[in-house]
Amino acid sequence: MRPSIFKGTPFMDMNVKPKPAQTALDRVIERPTREEAEAAVRTLIAWAGDNPDREGLLDTPRRVADAYREFFAGYEEDARAVLETTFTEVGGYDDIVLVRDIPFHSHCEHHMVPFVGKAHIAYLPHDGVVGLSKLARVTDVFAKRLQTQENLTAQIIEAINEAINPRGAAVMLEAEHMCMSMRGIKKHGSSTVTHRFTGVFAEDRQEQDRFFALIRAGR
Repeated sequence: MRPSIFKGTPFMDMNVKPKPAQTALDRVIERPTREEAEAAVRTLIAWAGDNPDREGLLDTPRRVADAYREFFAGYEEDARAVLETTFTEVGGYDDIVLVRDIPFHSHCEHHMVPFVGKAHIAYLPHDGVVGLSKLARVTDVFAKRLQTQENLTAQIIEAINEAINPRGAAVMLEAEHMCMSMRGIKKHGSSTVTHRFTGVFAEDRQEQDRFFALIRAGR
């Protein structure tokens, strides 16, 4: 069974080993100590060709460890808790709710370099609505993990569907990937677009067109 998308990969005590029957997806991770993480940064600095003991790099391992805690805070957060509060007193409103141009930054799981962009999230209410800021927060929960853009798109919409049971949901991400801009083919400025529809949005092309039109409106 796949682990819940709401919570990040669990960590375990160093002395507790996973059961042999567990799959790679289910297996809990042995989190290294802070000292081991900083030592790994020192190793990478030396591997890159610099001296980790020179003045400008002495504090770098600590800073990198602090930054990683911030970059990947999504592993410690639960999307379910973000989306658990809904509102039903909305005056009978049942049309599209769209929050567009939500800025996000994540890290490519292949090269561990950033990809940065905007998310556009819409849904058609059924059992209630969720606070608008929660759509931005749930985006951050999943973005602050090692990701692919495709998986990030799917996780956001799956969390919304499970949490608020809309008649339909739509998610579109636009992002620039540093693994394409800084290395490899080095195509700076190229943009990757992913989208996914569920419910009414998946069934009705007109709803898809309306979603795209609302994203473009006023630009």
